[in-house]
Amino acid sequence: MKIDIKPKYGFLAILFLLLLIYSLYQARFLILGPRVSIESHKDGEVVTDPRIALGGRAQNVSWISLNDRQIFTDEKGYWSEKLIVSSGTSIMTLKARDRFGRETTKSVMVVLK
Repeated sequence: MKIDIKPKYGFLAILFLLLLIYSLYQARFLILGPRVSIESHKDGEVVTDPRIALGGRAQNVSWISLNDRQIFTDEKGYWSEKLIVSSGTSIMTLKARDRFGRETTKSVMVVLK
């Protein structure tokens, strides 16, 4: 039993497969959801000045907040906020949500001596 596949249909099948792979590759960030990072201070870092600049990057977010206060990103997704921390331990929490309602949270603890 021999299966006859015309070259035209084989080409269309390969083209469809390539289009499907490309679509999944381009949609990978939408599938993964929002991603955020805090890059300027490490968790548990000890600081001597109560004024700190916290910054990082957010990808695939439609809404982002730091300590429940909305913040904004630039066109490349970078964000930066200046904060005053109290003596002892301070925890800053970054929350982000994408347009599908999926949320992610990152926290960093800073100790002021």
